[in-house]
Amino acid sequence: MNILWDFDGTLINTYPAYTRLFTQVLEETTDPDEIYKHLKKSFSHAMQYYKLTEHQVEELRFLESKIEQRDVKPFPGVEKVLKFASKNVIMTHKDREGVDSILKYYGMTHYFTDIVSIDDGFPRKPDASAYRYLHRKYTIDLVIGDRELDILPAKELGIKTCLFQNKKAVADFYIDNYTTFFEEVTL
Repeated sequence: MNILWDFDGTLINTYPAYTRLFTQVLEETTDPDEIYKHLKKSFSHAMQYYKLTEHQVEELRFLESKIEQRDVKPFPGVEKVLKFASKNVIMTHKDREGVDSILKYYGMTHYFTDIVSIDDGFPRKPDASAYRYLHRKYTIDLVIGDRELDILPAKELGIKTCLFQNKKAVADFYIDNYTTFFEEVTL
């Protein structure tokens, strides 16, 4: 099985760190659960929702660059799924350097055959261009993401989809944790 993965919120639990950054930048009493909810739609959606000023966006980007690898962690059980797959590839809006540094820190680099990041020039999700490129190259069997945005390109291409910790969009499979992956996902 060849799997295309989203990165933030799917492989690596980055949302708690991002939520803390937004809380710090907003400098007001904003419910962290609400911030988290908006981040789950997308980072840019949260910035628009909270009407961040240019200065706040710069501050947020600066703070994001200071997040250390130990502040974000792989989801429990994800390595078992990575080991099971024939090939794993990533398509992410995160920059390549950030992805590489986290994967290296956790000793996970060897699991991935290819990584397409925002640096590769493909349009942002839900545009299917990057997925199409990876599907042609590796014949993707399953796309795993945590947001509807992550699975829409796969649905357009006729690839099976799995939503992680999200049952609000239409997917072929849903899992709340990777320990149930083999019970929930059958191709």
